[in-house]
Amino acid sequence: MDTYANILLITIPIFLVLITIEISYGVWKNDLKHSYMDTISSLSSGFTNLMVDILGLGIIILSYPFFYERLKVIELEESILLYFIAFVCVDFASYCHHRLKHSINIFWNMHVIHHSSEEFNLACALRQSITNNLGIGILFVIPAALLGVPPQMISILGPLHLFGQFWYHTRHIGKLGWLEYVLVTPSQHRVHHAINKEYIDKNLAAIFCVWDRAFGTFQEELDDVPCVYGTLKPVQTWNPILINFQHLGYLIQDAWHTSNIVDKLKIWFMPTGWRPTDVVNKVPRNVVKNVYSQEKYKPKYNLLHKVFVSFHFLILNIVLYIFLSSFAELRLSDKTAYLFLIFSTIFSFSSIMDGFKWSISFEFVRIVLGILIITFQEELVLTYNPSISIFLFSYLIISFILNLLIQKSVPARILQEIS
Repeated sequence: MDTYANILLITIPIFLVLITIEISYGVWKNDLKHSYMDTISSLSSGFTNLMVDILGLGIIILSYPFFYERLKVIELEESILLYFIAFVCVDFASYCHHRLKHSINIFWNMHVIHHSSEEFNLACALRQSITNNLGIGILFVIPAALLGVPPQMISILGPLHLFGQFWYHTRHIGKLGWLEYVLVTPSQHRVHHAINKEYIDKNLAAIFCVWDRAFGTFQEELDDVPCVYGTLKPVQTWNPILINFQHLGYLIQDAWHTSNIVDKLKIWFMPTGWRPTDVVNKVPRNVVKNVYSQEKYKPKYNLLHKVFVSFHFLILNIVLYIFLSSFAELRLSDKTAYLFLIFSTIFSFSSIMDGFKWSISFEFVRIVLGILIITFQEELVLTYNPSISIFLFSYLIISFILNLLIQKSVPARILQEIS
């Protein structure tokens, strides 16, 4: 994981620079594809995902050696050919796992956040699930184990494969000629993120589009069908942590309210969106019927709101840099403290921008807990460098002042009208 932390120290600034370039290009062309809070939400989602990944809160990479040792049929010498074979295996596994997430109710919860933005831009690529490594994706990597692909190779290619999917999350690049028959392109992935009936659940491949063409999930972007983005059940929140568990909450609610015992079990493994017939009217949900009349989720903000969010987001970037650059030196208690700080900060400011009535109280509790931890438990957390404790203490005091200023002007929680 130390190596992964060093990789992130390089890739995160690159991602942020590319997103900035995309925003600048949109402003220059008077064709901006970003909205302020949507982009902040996307970037915040990326932070939560990488914290879960780097702390090893998953089972895919950790479980691969078990299958490798028991299932390998051949053992090949490390070579460029073996790396290519491994990459193809990882890409095929990604396609299969991705298709499963779009097909089965319980697995959709692991992926819905990636589709939750009603925009489509480079920042959306960072909307990755914090439960993504808690599924059965390992089963799809078994072909690599059979072919003798060593675990360290999977550990190297896994992040590279994921990073390779970043570039095509954009609306500023058109179709790319013959590459459309080989690689997944921006045009193809725009289709994948669209909720139009012509496009939904299509183009599931990650790098090589051959899988979509071979297994019947390919759909070309049509000139007369403009893509509309988001989900058929709009999430209506900027909070990436809530989005990560929203669909799961829906499933639990439906399983609880249905009177059919079979449906209580069946709902988890039915196609995405399936609901027991007796709860459809009992527990109504807003589902988009006409994608072209759908209004985007856009609460109204003033300058103070944006200053509030920008301040927290700037501090998050600094804290994340400190965390990654010192990762090898940190104890488990330190890592847990950083996890708490980053998650609670994102949860708090995004909830305030959603206009939840309880959000201001939650922010005060977060601040007080943070101050208490730094003041009374210095032997346990964040003490390898005293200046960091001073920095975090100052941040929390400023947060307290900002919270006092903003508490009377929390954005009204205005939900979209679903049509």
